[in-house]
Amino acid sequence: MSLAPLLDAAPAIPVHAFAAMAAFVLGIVQLGAPKGTLPHRMVGWIWVGLMLVVAASSFWIHQIRLLGPWSPIHLLSVVVLVMLPIAVIAARRHNVNRHRKTMIGIFAGGLVIAGLFTFVPGRIMHAVLFGQ
Repeated sequence: MSLAPLLDAAPAIPVHAFAAMAAFVLGIVQLGAPKGTLPHRMVGWIWVGLMLVVAASSFWIHQIRLLGPWSPIHLLSVVVLVMLPIAVIAARRHNVNRHRKTMIGIFAGGLVIAGLFTFVPGRIMHAVLFGQ
């Protein structure tokens, strides 16, 4: 394992990757922690900020080009950017069910599923974890 491939990449890529890793760890903490508490809200705001960085930074990453400089992963970033405010508004309105489902969906789709695709051979995170 070596961080060299990640650190040698264009600046948006390490920003994106480190924000995603931090969001993944905080997401796991949030899933297991008591809900509705002050720490839950504070960590939740940090997580939302990290997810905004993850989604926004993806628009400067163009390793996979299917439609001009864009790929299906950019569509997922748009979905995350739309769903985050919906989840926050649901929490502020005490719609716990919608908040929970939306946040879990963002976590599962935006971090877990998308994250698994970063370990496909030929991708930077594959090189980080398994070597060139």
